[in-house]
Amino acid sequence: MAKTQTDFSENEWLILEAVWVQEPCTAPAIQEILQQEKNWAYTTVKTLMDRMVKKGLLKAEKVRTLYFYRAAVSPRQAKKREISRTLKRAFDGALTPMMQFLLEEESVSDQELDQLEQLIQERRKKRKKTGKKR
Repeated sequence: MAKTQTDFSENEWLILEAVWVQEPCTAPAIQEILQQEKNWAYTTVKTLMDRMVKKGLLKAEKVRTLYFYRAAVSPRQAKKREISRTLKRAFDGALTPMMQFLLEEESVSDQELDQLEQLIQERRKKRKKTGKKR
């Protein structure tokens, strides 16, 4: 069974995003999708995708002479891994300093601030209904 690693390279993200849209897909199909952004040879794409299978990011199935690839992780799982990794690395796992940093360093519109406030309110309501506190 393939070992799942938590770090994704930029190239792996590009491939995963293309696979999520096209799966099941072949390496030549992914090469064509990424042709504008990356001028990779087929062998480069195939090598990257085979390594991603070994890392547990993709699944491969051979049908005659072709390999068809599917994502082994969902977009949500991949985002969760990346955010968790950043949270642990850069902020010692503390969410509040990370959010403070993002609010101070990124330009956040009034609309986005309103959406964040609404998400927080909804989360509080949900906790009250379930009686869970953290």
